[in-house]
Amino acid sequence: MRRRFSKGVIAIVVIVIVLAVVITVGLFTLLRRVTPLVDFGEGCKITTPEGSVELDLEQAKVAAVIAAVAARRKLPERAVVIAYATAIQESKLENLTGGDRDSVGAFQQRPSQGWGTPKQLIDPVYASGKFFAALVKVKGYRKLPLHEAAQEVQRSADGSAYAQHEGEGRILAAGFTGRVPGAVHCWYPAPTGKTPLPDERGAARRLARALGPGNAFEASSRRRGWLVAAWSMAHAKTFGLAGIRYDGRSWVSAKGHDGWKDDPGASAGKVELS
Repeated sequence: MRRRFSKGVIAIVVIVIVLAVVITVGLFTLLRRVTPLVDFGEGCKITTPEGSVELDLEQAKVAAVIAAVAARRKLPERAVVIAYATAIQESKLENLTGGDRDSVGAFQQRPSQGWGTPKQLIDPVYASGKFFAALVKVKGYRKLPLHEAAQEVQRSADGSAYAQHEGEGRILAAGFTGRVPGAVHCWYPAPTGKTPLPDERGAARRLARALGPGNAFEASSRRRGWLVAAWSMAHAKTFGLAGIRYDGRSWVSAKGHDGWKDDPGASAGKVELS
């Protein structure tokens, strides 16, 4: 026996279906207007065969400068590992304007102990240079346990604390020194308005300050090229960079979270910034 529905029931069913369609279309339209649909926030990730470490953008800039200053001084990767472990313990790789007593900067160096003025020590390039200048004076620092080498420089209350960050230091050093290609990638929200590109000469001067004289975008070796690429990646938001190309790979700021992608046209002899 076929069941018959009244006109009233049919009308109610039709109204419910129409309302459901209208609500669905409205929600879909609203979601399309939300940009981006997935917000990854901002940060950097350094991934090597030993593992991965995540940093915020400010920490990544400090890490990039430390590696660049070490490269300018032609120091071994071990020196960079020691510097990272020290800075992680002292400041969590943050360029602090204060600290215990008169301590300043990423290494929490004290003006009263002759490290420099507060203004100088808040500059990661200067602070890193002072740290490395002291480290190379430590006899046999390359072979010493990390915490012993760091403590010879820092003279902190508990030198053993540096040892706990050696693993993180190795990962960061492998990435930021360029030994592991494409290990560093960063991401951040797209700017809400039009952001002008930085003055290229200003960017070059900034790179040159960390990497030494000459054209900082040129890659005299593959490792140096990836060091420059990592430095540029960490500073991409500051400079308003749209992309970085090097050694068969490229990174686009609009899709920063996707990391480096294959790009056969990317030169192995020059880090291209746009």
